[in-house]
Amino acid sequence: MQKKNVIVGQSGGPTAVINASLYGVVYEALNREDTLGTVYGMINGIEGFLHDQIMDMKPLEQSGELELIKTTPGSYLGSCRYKLPEDLNDPVYPELFEKFAVKNIGYFFYIGGNDSMDTVSKLSRYAETIESDIRFIGIPKTIDNDLMLTDHTPGFGSAAKYVASTVREIAVDASVYDNKKSVTIVEIMGRHAGWLTAASVLARKFDGDNPVLIYLPEVAFDPDAFIEKVKASLEHTPNLVVCISEGINDGNGTFVCELASDVGVDTFGHKMLTGSGKYLENLVKDRIGVKVRSIELNVCQRCSSS
Repeated sequence: MQKKNVIVGQSGGPTAVINASLYGVVYEALNREDTLGTVYGMINGIEGFLHDQIMDMKPLEQSGELELIKTTPGSYLGSCRYKLPEDLNDPVYPELFEKFAVKNIGYFFYIGGNDSMDTVSKLSRYAETIESDIRFIGIPKTIDNDLMLTDHTPGFGSAAKYVASTVREIAVDASVYDNKKSVTIVEIMGRHAGWLTAASVLARKFDGDNPVLIYLPEVAFDPDAFIEKVKASLEHTPNLVVCISEGINDGNGTFVCELASDVGVDTFGHKMLTGSGKYLENLVKDRIGVKVRSIELNVCQRCSSS
């Protein structure tokens, strides 16, 4: 019987450890030459595969480059944010499976977060409708730590470490100006899950230390209550640090950043969240009148490997 081939791809935002997952798949597949055939890599995910952008991963092992991939941040194979159609009758599905057949693919691995797992789910469901024996496997990757049925996701640990250490540095920086009240608002990634923002609590060295206030998207956010909390906190912590998730919302579907301006959506229909920190900065400035700044950690928390 002809050996089935393996194909692996990466999708969504890269992290400091996503290539370690790639290494694991490729290393194990290459060491099963008795049962598996060629190991392919999709360049720029499923979107690249649609354009026949693939590579043979075997030469990486022979050159020694595969070992280097294990500790290299970013996505070695490139990435994409390509949404497969909801309708499984869309012509893209038979096109994809025809390409799988040409390459004799028996195992499909996709490394990514929620949207990447959505891709795996759709391909798996379509395979079932045509009785394909291809196995589709999703490998979790997301700094948000919010994939169902996982204890934690690779990518969260490195991002949480970055958040904690950076917030600690911000707190130390702010502490030198304890003769005048000030507020520093740190905006941290997290649309619906507050794990990363919650990790900022690790920056505290003692009870009552900064960040004094932490706001997560799982709890409805009230701007008026926030202002009162800031006022009260400034009485005992004049150099106040506040950490917020980018996805803080009113509990009814409206994100705080939408109060400042209209927000666009990405290819998956998700609102592009940015500006919550700036909105609260202006709110504190107008309502309390103290020195205030906002800091958006942005992509640094995802890509840092330190």
